[in-house]
Amino acid sequence: MDVDEETAPSSTTPDDNIRYRYLTFDTALAPVTAPIILQGRIEKQLLPPDLSSLTDPFGWSQARKSTLLTLSCVATTFTAYAGGCYATPIPQMASYWHLSETSLDSGLLIFTVGFALAPMILAPLSEINGRRPIFLTTGVLFVVFSICCGVTKSFAGMMVSRFLAGCAGSTFSAIIGGVVADMYRREDRNTPMTFFTTFVVIGCGLGPLVSGYISQNASWRWVFYASALEIAVVVLAMLFFFKETRGNIALRKKADLLNSWYQACEDAGHPVLDVDVNVPSEKNQSARQTRLARVRWRVRADVERQSIRQMIQASLYLPFYLLFTEPVVFFFSLWMAFAWAILWIMYGALPEMYQSVYGFDQQQQGATFASVIVGAIVSAVFSIVYENYHTRTGIANSTPEQRLYFPATGSILLPIGLFWFGWTSREDIHWIVPTLAVCCLTMGIFSIILAVVNYLADTYHQYSSSAMAAMSFCRNIAGGAFAMFTRQIFQGLGWGGGSSMLGGVAILLSLVPWVLIAYGPRIRARSKFASELVG
Repeated sequence: MDVDEETAPSSTTPDDNIRYRYLTFDTALAPVTAPIILQGRIEKQLLPPDLSSLTDPFGWSQARKSTLLTLSCVATTFTAYAGGCYATPIPQMASYWHLSETSLDSGLLIFTVGFALAPMILAPLSEINGRRPIFLTTGVLFVVFSICCGVTKSFAGMMVSRFLAGCAGSTFSAIIGGVVADMYRREDRNTPMTFFTTFVVIGCGLGPLVSGYISQNASWRWVFYASALEIAVVVLAMLFFFKETRGNIALRKKADLLNSWYQACEDAGHPVLDVDVNVPSEKNQSARQTRLARVRWRVRADVERQSIRQMIQASLYLPFYLLFTEPVVFFFSLWMAFAWAILWIMYGALPEMYQSVYGFDQQQQGATFASVIVGAIVSAVFSIVYENYHTRTGIANSTPEQRLYFPATGSILLPIGLFWFGWTSREDIHWIVPTLAVCCLTMGIFSIILAVVNYLADTYHQYSSSAMAAMSFCRNIAGGAFAMFTRQIFQGLGWGGGSSMLGGVAILLSLVPWVLIAYGPRIRARSKFASELVG
């Protein structure tokens, strides 16, 4: 019996003459003649619902997928932009509220706390209610809280607004991976995920770049107004062009339309009947007989899913359980957290260094973040070319460890870039040299992101969302926390010493993927969550 022919549970209905079946995108619906009904003195044909738009997202055209992916990635860019644009106007805000710049740095941390916590509740809701309503709702809130950051008169108001903006904006980063999984099968996801990663890193560089120009030529409040305007444009575009990508939502709408039409047919005296072979015989209860039964459709995911409360509980519990019981999740989360922290350290380090060493103004300081954007773009090109090569040779579909060689090698660029940046940040060396170092370390960070995301997805399969949630939590908290100590690190150790310390840690952590390349199959074999992949 095919999946779409299996009988769904029918205990919720008192009518035993209804045949419930599971609906899939492959279900062949039997043709039913639209009945003619009499309304008053006018005969009217009861036409079936139009189901043409409710199709499997995996089967959508490449143009449609690309449009939705582009919208998602642009939204992600402006979310990352909102996180980093706060850094450049810190001197003006510190002067406005008569506080130290270190106190204002807490605005970076509070944003990432909201960014880390909110998806644990919002992600399960998007699985049940769909991506689109979550995006639109949180998008509107993101715009509102970004405006609040601009209009607030108090430092406390800024902190509250930043936290709420982080909560609302988190969906455009945390759930985009789910959007990619909704539309692309596993073997086709590397290029979309590469684009997603590229836009995230570009947003991290774009925020300080644009806000540096705004801060020097207008009030610091316009930094947040500009961010709100950009997000508003994206939300408006999503309202008109973003279609729901969750397959179970389309199936649910399809089942509801069909069931409503079947009920209308019955009310008109033309019930839709099907053969029911699971009816006990009246003469012999152990025997089975067939009869005609009325048809209704259900969606397996809706019948078998947990309650919202159970899903949220699992979303809050399982990521941390994996983090502290699975060595792969722990060390990859540590590696990713450190790499992401370096990116956030740059928010404080670059403006400080270029101002103190080279005498750059705010606009020039922001412009140096173009090196982050260039590093992301160059890394994306190399990654796509490499993945296409692996696809042609068939290696991409082999073990998760074989996909680690390229990003593990590329991750060495992070410590190289850190040492390069620290020991070339001197007045007697042209400013372009440390700027190229930032481009280099960005490429290393990009490689680490791809390595972690791909390996966790390949290894944990149905548990990959929880594994990535653990990684994302560590990444966001570490990013904001390290940003709080940027000034102390470099003021205490100097640019060379501070960068060398971070570079040394980066070298140690760069051993993580090589350990997995050597011992990954054995480590996975001991995991009850990943052992199913060992063959």
